[in-house]
Amino acid sequence: MSDPLMYRRTFYIDGAWVEPSSTEVLEVISPSTEEPAGAVPLATTADIDRAVAAARAAADEGSWARTSPAERAEVLSRAAAELRKREDDIARITTDEMGCAASQSKAAQTGLVAVVFDYYAELIRSYEFERVVTAGPRAGLVTSEPVGVVGAIVPWNAPITLAAWKTAPALAAGCPVVLKPAPESPLSAYVFVEALEAAGVPAGLVNLVPGGREVGEHLVTHPGTDKIAFTGSTAAGKRIMSLCGEQIKRVSLELGGKSASILLDDADLATVIPAVVHGGMHLSGQVCGAHTRVLVPRSRYEEALAIAGAAADAEPVGDPHDPAVIVGPLVAERQRTRVEGLIAGAVADGVRVVAGGKRPAHLPKGWYVAPTILGDVHNEMRIAREEIFGPVLSFIPYEDSDGADDAVRIAGDSDYGLSGGVWSGDAARALGVARRLRTGSVAVNGSYPPFPMVPFGGFKQSGIGRELGPEGLESFLEKRSIGLPPSLIPGA
Repeated sequence: MSDPLMYRRTFYIDGAWVEPSSTEVLEVISPSTEEPAGAVPLATTADIDRAVAAARAAADEGSWARTSPAERAEVLSRAAAELRKREDDIARITTDEMGCAASQSKAAQTGLVAVVFDYYAELIRSYEFERVVTAGPRAGLVTSEPVGVVGAIVPWNAPITLAAWKTAPALAAGCPVVLKPAPESPLSAYVFVEALEAAGVPAGLVNLVPGGREVGEHLVTHPGTDKIAFTGSTAAGKRIMSLCGEQIKRVSLELGGKSASILLDDADLATVIPAVVHGGMHLSGQVCGAHTRVLVPRSRYEEALAIAGAAADAEPVGDPHDPAVIVGPLVAERQRTRVEGLIAGAVADGVRVVAGGKRPAHLPKGWYVAPTILGDVHNEMRIAREEIFGPVLSFIPYEDSDGADDAVRIAGDSDYGLSGGVWSGDAARALGVARRLRTGSVAVNGSYPPFPMVPFGGFKQSGIGRELGPEGLESFLEKRSIGLPPSLIPGA
């Protein structure tokens, strides 16, 4: 109870650390020990009202939106510097609160945080917030205006990364933010907000209110919010989209995935498959863009399964505080129960468990699932249709052909379209296949796009809108056109 990073008693509203409106506490349980790891106050709808009111005042009466882009950029740059000072704290907290392996926590939980603030600071220094359009004797001034108060709702698997992806471009655009972290990982959000406070972000522009589903829905439907930026499950995204639709409220959604890695017939399986398996175990498989379907030519299918099974068995599983561990626990008991249920259902459907498929015998405590490779999977099975969010990869055979037509068909036969990968001995051939995939981002031979400079988001039920890149800034801007009389037309 004495660790000040793990036990919090206040919210951050209108530039101050304030007492909650109730005495209820949200206890954070360690996924590795199943014991309390920390606690924060539990927000009520009254706390949300206070936070939205502060943000509303900042939007309507404050000066932030009227400051020059260069002035906003300076604050964002200072925020990046303050966040870098706190990377070790953020990494440590996420290991305790959501089980991220310490071997990955620095890169996974802070690698795209400070750099995102730096990116948007640099972007808005040159971004064209206004332009004049002429057509004969007529002219119009097109302006980019802040969308208004943003409700940012982030998940537990990468809490600060995804908070940064929303907060940095919102502030760059001139928008105040009300941040609601997930109940499983609220503690790291406090360090995030402390960094922004130290950077001199004006009062009311960033407000922190941890809570559960009820207060999240209140934030979504609150008449004082102008846009909701959400990352989480597709089921929750559908609910949020429906609620926003009732108010014609702006919304961006980064949702689930069931992404496929296509291994072409000339891929070096001995090198590629261990890389694919290792990538699928990142954050214990709790990644929306995880490549959980691995498509392999039928002629090389058994060879691929043998390599994958050995690679999965070699992944170190255990206490996430151990620097040698790669695969830590799942975030909650309910999550492990769901993953185990999906594996059991797959076995009942005739799937072969090549590796894992059970709890690690040496870990009697904690919510662990051993790295799992499933063979004899068909794309119509539930295990190949639903997002797993666990360390489970399904290997699916496809019919060999020069154009990999069957692989492209199987990859696209999904309700989702968030990420994907193509592997080949011929990079140009792999790029040709990548161009045919209806998914938001594709890695060619393990080369991912250069985030944060390019957009991230999904097709189909993987979401609406994009984060990162210039597109991420534009999602927090409204366009306005003003007719100019002749006397105000430049050069007239």
